[in-house]
Parts: sequence; C-alpha cells; structure tokens
Amino acid sequence: MTWIHILAGLVAIVAGALAMIATKGSPLHRKAGNLFTLLMLVMTGSAAIVSFFLRTDHVTGVVAVVTAYLVATAWLVVKRKVGESYLLLAGLALVAATVGVHALLLWANYQQDPASLITRNSPPEALVFFGVVSLLCVALDLRLLRAGQIAGAQRLVRHLWRMGFAMLIATGSFFTGQMQVFPAIMRNSSLLGLPLLVIPVLLVLLTTLYWLARTLLRRRRAPL
Repeated sequence: MTWIHILAGLVAIVAGALAMIATKGSPLHRKAGNLFTLLMLVMTGSAAIVSFFLRTDHVTGVVAVVTAYLVATAWLVVKRKVGESYLLLAGLALVAATVGVHALLLWANYQQDPASLITRNSPPEALVFFGVVSLLCVALDLRLLRAGQIAGAQRLVRHLWRMGFAMLIATGSFFTGQMQVFPAIMRNSSLLGLPLLVIPVLLVLLTTLYWLARTLLRRRRAPL
C-alpha cells in the first residue's frame, strides 16, 4: 500500500504539472488532467486506508479525504452538468462535511488529551485548517446544488482553484513534507534565497494564481 501511494503520488505530480502548463482545453491538458485525477484518487485513497483503518496518522487521513474530495468535485464540474451528477455531488458534500466535523472534533479532543491524536510528521493544527476548508467547500457545494447549474468563468474558477489546491497539497507533501528522502545536497541548497525543495511548491501556487487571475480578468473584459 505504501508503494502504491508513493508511485501514484510521483506520477500524479508530473501529470498535474503537465496539465497546469498545457493550453487549457487542449488534448494534452485533458489527458494529463484525467491521469492526475485518477492517480490522486489512488494516492489519497491508499493514504486514507492506511491512516484510518490501520490508525497510523489521523491528520494524514483527514488531509487525504479532503484532497480526494477537491479533485473529484473539480473534475466533475468540467465533465458533467450539475443535474447529471447531482446525487454524486450531494454524496461528496456529505463526505466532506463528515470529515470536516471529524477533523474539528479530533482537534477538540487533542486539546483535552494530546495522547488521543495519532500523528507522525503532520502538525495537529492542520486538522483545524482542513476542517474549516472542507466545511467552507461544502457550503459552496450546497449553493451549487441549490442553483442547479454553473457555467462560464464560475465553472472554470471552481475547477482551477480546487485542482490547484489539490496539486499544492500533493507537491507540498512530497517536497517539503518528505525532505528526509532527498539527498542532503538538495535539502541544504537554495535558489534566489529560497530553499530548493520549496520552489516546486511556490511554482504550483503561482501558476494556480496566474490561471485564476487570467480567467477572472477575461470575464471582466467580456462584452455585456
């Protein structure tokens, strides 16, 4: 299971990078995006199984489920109309709400009894962050389900930020969360004053912000 998680994560990062730099809507973007989605679900699924069922790391389990949810809902918005995936979207929102509440309860229990939380390298504070993010996303999902449709820039923005956030989590988990697996020369090197292993994470963040800004500006310039 660990090797499945590692291999899926490595290839997912490569596929995600290709999807981010490719022309949006091009065959390369679509194929790389589909591969990224599939591999991210494999990676997060394996992490969730190990974390929750084998009770190895509560924080990693929460992050894995939230990431899978972000990828799935980002993929659905460009592949299916809201009406066609209504029940699936509602089910995903229910899962995200459950995990969000679970994360906050884990944090509350941790405040009372630190020994109640099983974690390895993941900071306990991540429970609050991902719990809140999950519940905020659920609120957006409920709004979408109520509207019954999404189109234009809103559809693209939903796709971009959720995929970008998932890619950011994967890249950050690999490059900065697993620094010990990299050679010492890479861990101790820097470029332009930044640690070398931090740069891929920043590139993902900047690329996501670029595409979001471009999409929003294009919407603003569109004729009424």
